[in-house]
Amino acid sequence: MTDLLYDADEEALRGSVRALLAAHAPWQRTLAAVDTEEPYDAALWRRLVDQTGVTGLAVPTELGGAGAGFREVAVVLEELGRAVAPVPFLGTVVATRALLACGESTLLRQVAAADRDVALAVGFATTPEAVTGTVTVGPGPTLSGRVVGVADTAPHCLLLVPAGDGLYAVDAAEPAVRRTPVVSLDATRPLVDLDFSAVPARPVAVGAVAAAAVTSALTAGAALLASEQVGVAQWCLDTTVDYVRQRRQFGRPVGSFQAVKHRLADLWVELTEARAVARYAAASAAGSEAPLAAALAQAYCGPMAVRAAEVCVQLHGGLGFTWEHPAHLYLKRAKSTAIAFGTADRHRAALARLVDLPAPPLVRPVPRGGADR
Repeated sequence: MTDLLYDADEEALRGSVRALLAAHAPWQRTLAAVDTEEPYDAALWRRLVDQTGVTGLAVPTELGGAGAGFREVAVVLEELGRAVAPVPFLGTVVATRALLACGESTLLRQVAAADRDVALAVGFATTPEAVTGTVTVGPGPTLSGRVVGVADTAPHCLLLVPAGDGLYAVDAAEPAVRRTPVVSLDATRPLVDLDFSAVPARPVAVGAVAAAAVTSALTAGAALLASEQVGVAQWCLDTTVDYVRQRRQFGRPVGSFQAVKHRLADLWVELTEARAVARYAAASAAGSEAPLAAALAQAYCGPMAVRAAEVCVQLHGGLGFTWEHPAHLYLKRAKSTAIAFGTADRHRAALARLVDLPAPPLVRPVPRGGADR
């Protein structure tokens, strides 16, 4: 049976990441950054990479990585979700999983050494089983086409682009690559449309290996995103509990009212269940149960995070609806991640197929006035 508890090393990693984020990524700084043209915090990302080595967590030790695994990656994602940190870690993890599936050692060494940021050029809402190529391969090889709604792409990162029957590496700084910012709900994770105009590319994998690598990467992304959603929900619950203990109405703390207590207790139960689901998904992200665990995680954790953020906004009263309070950052992060890698409905449908659950029988509507009419 998978151990869902955190071990001592994971708790130590959590402490390091949380301390760094508390010192360098307070919500006031994040809130101020979303009003700028560059919401990504490049200084925070570099500090996170240099001081904690997060990009090398899932890379084997023989390639210069930590050889830790996706459980540790999930712990980092929890803390990044708790701080709604504007850094491209999730996209880096997804691309790393694609490189691991391809066995691309050279690029993995660069990722582990933090020499190069890397991202998978696939739309953020793409489900693992619905990858469709929108980029064509020309002579050279060169790539031409467009990919819309891509997340976590730094301007000078290395893009892994599915095209034709292969997976290709493209330098995002190439003049033939055009980045068009997209207005997105979550300003802490901006999206871009990528246009390729006969841009030089290097093959990373072809054929079935490439297809399996992309599917595996998106599956791992869906599984690990659940941990970020747990972090978002945990902040919402903790902050709301602290607030209702202090806010007084009718001479009593708001938190003493039965309706408020019951609502927060229900949220605590949901969050506890979601943490178990997310831990299982992280432990299974690189194994044969990854598709099942990822579908289960996104079917449950996505809607849970949205409910937690809604409770946070509502129980903060008028304060929670203001721009000056960070609650809206968490609501937007929760809403945007609820459709990332596919909606909960699509993951429930995938889950039904994976466990061979038959579809419900088709019931014909009865005409008004009786079945004989």
